[in-house]
Amino acid sequence: MSQFLTRQATIQDLNELVQLFDNYRVYYERDSNRDAVREFLWNRFEHNESILFITINKESGEGVGFTQLYPSFSSVSMQRIWILNDLFVSEAYRGKQVGSRLLDAAKEYAILTKAMRIELSTAHTNETAQRLYEKNGYEVSAAFLNYSLSL
Repeated sequence: MSQFLTRQATIQDLNELVQLFDNYRVYYERDSNRDAVREFLWNRFEHNESILFITINKESGEGVGFTQLYPSFSSVSMQRIWILNDLFVSEAYRGKQVGSRLLDAAKEYAILTKAMRIELSTAHTNETAQRLYEKNGYEVSAAFLNYSLSL
């Protein structure tokens, strides 16, 4: 039996998610700001703007990882697309299949909601994440160039 439980997060998971999300932002060299994180995540729940999955250590009750999906659509295909925008596993739990469990949960949800695909992006230098994604069936897109306009 696994020591982990991965499931869709609810507002009752907000405290665990705040801690994980704040650590995620610090990992990406942002200042810790739990109040702002709480407000950001609260708004995602309040306005049904994203779907979050959390992995819990069943022994301690501690949140050990999360992923967040944002909805998008393909106009041409007239189907849903999910944008996997965030994936984070606490350092102590890396290498224990937590990332794969979160990706599996996102995939199951995408299938359940009849999405045509999940999209994500990662830094060219983030080889650990690239290996995780490729191990879980994600492929680098050769069909499209992605552009961004910073405002």
